[in-house]
Amino acid sequence: MKKDIILAGVGGQGILSIAATIGLAAVDMGLFLKQAEVHGMSQRGGDVQSHLRLSDKDIASDLIPFGKADMIISVEPMESLRYLPMLSSEGWVITNTKPFINITNYPDKDTLLKEIDSLPRHIALDADKIAREIGSAKSANMVVLGASAPFLEISVENLEKSIGNLFKRKGEAIINANIKAFRAGVEFAQEHK
Repeated sequence: MKKDIILAGVGGQGILSIAATIGLAAVDMGLFLKQAEVHGMSQRGGDVQSHLRLSDKDIASDLIPFGKADMIISVEPMESLRYLPMLSSEGWVITNTKPFINITNYPDKDTLLKEIDSLPRHIALDADKIAREIGSAKSANMVVLGASAPFLEISVENLEKSIGNLFKRKGEAIINANIKAFRAGVEFAQEHK
C-alpha cells in the first residue's frame, strides 16, 4: 500500500485536522507516515498545502514528486486546481466546490467548476452546504475527508476511530458532529464516484 496525498486549502479551513485524522488511522494500521510541513500564510487566510505520504514500506522523503500524487484533497476549489501538476495521470481530486474568496482577482466560480468537472477522476461537492444541512457548519473539512475515504485504502471504521481520538478533548458532541459530517461525505462519494 502506498498513498501520496496533497492536502490543499486556505488557512483556517481544517487541513491539519484532515491530515491528523488520516495520519492517526495510518499509524493505527501500522503504516509508515511522512508529512511535509504546511506551506503558506495560514494565519492570514492564505493558501495552505501539505504533503502526506503513507506506505507499508519505509518512506525516504516527505515531499511528493511532481506528477506522482495519488490524490489531491482540497477544501477550496481554486486550491485543488493549483496543485494539478502534482497529480499522477491516475490520481483523484476530491474538492469542496464552495470558494473562499480572499483575493480581488479570484477566478470565476463557474470556470473553476468546469475545469474540475473536466478531470477524469474527481469528486466535487459543496461540503459547506452539506455540513450546514446536517447541523454542523464548522465540519465541512470532515465532509471532504469523508468524500476521500473510498480512495484512501483506510477503512471508514479506522478513520472514524481517529476522528474520535483527534477530538476527544472537545467532548462527545464535537466528536459526533464530526463523524456525522464525515459519514455524509462518504455517502456523497459512494453515490457520485
